Amino acid sequence: MNSNYRDRLISKDNDDQDNLPNKNIECCSTPSIEERDGNKVCLNCGMIAERTYVGNERRAYTVEEIQNRRRTEPRWRDFGPRTMLPTTKTDSKGKSIGPKEQALFSRLSKIQNSLISSIERNFWEAKPKLKMLTSKLNIPEYISETAWKIYSIVAKKKLTMGRSINGFIAGSLYAAIRVHDFPRLLDEVCEASLTPRRTVHRSLAMIIREVLPSLGLRYQPITAESLVFRFGNELELPMKIQKVAIDMLRTASKNGLQRTGKDPKGLAAACIYIAAKDGAIRRTQSLVANIAKITEVTLRSRAKQIKGKL
Repeated sequence: MNSNYRDRLISKDNDDQDNLPNKNIECCSTPSIEERDGNKVCLNCGMIAERTYVGNERRAYTVEEIQNRRRTEPRWRDFGPRTMLPTTKTDSKGKSIGPKEQALFSRLSKIQNSLISSIERNFWEAKPKLKMLTSKLNIPEYISETAWKIYSIVAKKKLTMGRSINGFIAGSLYAAIRVHDFPRLLDEVCEASLTPRRTVHRSLAMIIREVLPSLGLRYQPITAESLVFRFGNELELPMKIQKVAIDMLRTASKNGLQRTGKDPKGLAAACIYIAAKDGAIRRTQSLVANIAKITEVTLRSRAKQIKGKL
């Protein structure tokens, strides 16, 4: 009987293969139809042949069958307990839970929460905030991993006690950005995290002083050269103009331009403005100043200093 049942299943699978719409539907010259996301789609032209509906499938017994027929996967946190006790008054089948059982589950949830350490509660709050911040700023994954490593040391040293978690999250991310020399500004991190600059600056100072040396990481201050290409791309300037601005900045530095104590944003914006003006590409002072997040007065004064050293 088992062999007859297996033969019927094999014949059914063969019939399903014969009924594929490769021959019936004329979508392009070389149709190649496969099932993607519940639809039968031609891979060459993108035409949807038909929609597949999920029916009662056969049960999976082996590991291979489970892997092939899996549709969803559980998503766990990287830390903390795996079982969460809900506070609902109904069970999974929709039946109401009695008062004794509700008191039991309430007591169990309190016991479970008491077993969670303070650092795990801190991580539960900090990890989603860091993911949201990195997605907002479009930060690469390797910088996000370094930022989480920095914040984990911050939490283990209990530097967040009595201080803002948002400030340390933003400070850890900006410290990782500066470690990898990625062109992002502190103002952008503060704006994306909705945290005052003063709070982030104070947290960043503690991270540089107490955390980075223990990890063996070096904090690299932002340079004007790295900002020239970023401002040039945002202003839609050709690469030739950006290279001229870099050469202009290096020549002015060799001729004695004092860069200590000056904001690199102003120097990069001034070089970009002068190079665009010399290359007959019109970019207004207000546009350049808004992209560089400086004032027009700073832009004019830095441009005058750079012109005096060329």
